[in-house]
Amino acid sequence: MQNISRRKIRAARISMATATGLTLVKLVTGILTGSMAVLSSAIDSLLDIIMSAANFLAIRQAEQPPDPKHPFGHGKFETLATIVQALAIALSGGWVCYESIRRLLTGVTLGRLEGGMLVLAVSVVASWWIGRFLRRTARETESTALKADSLHFSMDVYTNLALLAGLVVIRLFGIIWLDPVLSIVVALYIFFQAFGLFRYGLRDILDEQLPETIRQEIAVILEQHRGKLLGYHRLRTRRAGSQKIIDFHLTLCKHLSVEEAHGIADHLETHMKERIARADITIHVEPCPYATCPGRHKCPGDFPLIKEAAADKK
Repeated sequence: MQNISRRKIRAARISMATATGLTLVKLVTGILTGSMAVLSSAIDSLLDIIMSAANFLAIRQAEQPPDPKHPFGHGKFETLATIVQALAIALSGGWVCYESIRRLLTGVTLGRLEGGMLVLAVSVVASWWIGRFLRRTARETESTALKADSLHFSMDVYTNLALLAGLVVIRLFGIIWLDPVLSIVVALYIFFQAFGLFRYGLRDILDEQLPETIRQEIAVILEQHRGKLLGYHRLRTRRAGSQKIIDFHLTLCKHLSVEEAHGIADHLETHMKERIARADITIHVEPCPYATCPGRHKCPGDFPLIKEAAADKK
């Protein structure tokens, strides 16, 4: 657990450092060249700094252990960081769109486009590398904040490639108005990206259930323990950052002792945590509903565990 926390924090630091370096270079180049395309890319990278810093702080807080005020932990801080990122991206898209339209109406003056092309080419390589690194770390640590960060850097690769191609066309054919037009396209892309991130974070805020693959994994694990279990129902799942919260009711033979029932539930919880990373599991044990029970060694062995789960889901 501590190793995962360190990896997430380290990835957030690298992301923040990369975004800072790209932003400074793009801002200077955009001011010198007068290219709105480069400046819009700089604003996009400036948002990367804000988002990476927010992710860094959110991940540090999310990895704190549960306390009396937060008994379920602090995983939602990662979700909050994702929502903040979406809003910040949308605001930046609005500024880029406004400034691009203003330049179209008042006229455009460009110079030293070679510098802008060089900066965008370097930015493509840097964004590709950090996006790939963050995506891999997010997948291995199941961090929603890092996943959102990796998505933004990955999209930067395509936007910077488009802007680079536009500057090449401007340099070769002198179509100056293409610079703000490309920036408007980037702004629309930024809006689309912001909407996607907001919707992604909203799923966790509204406690949307975990993917069906995880529910199926739970059913498979329970089926593997068929000999000790009679059934389960009221399966509920949700996510808090990279933490998966799972709870369900487990039906056992009513002739089992409290110690035996607890031992079965504890063993099942341990098995699930081995198969489902970063899971917080709560199991409520219930006695079998049979009025005339044949005894704990003769309980029905073909109880439809998975069918019961499917019926409960409906």
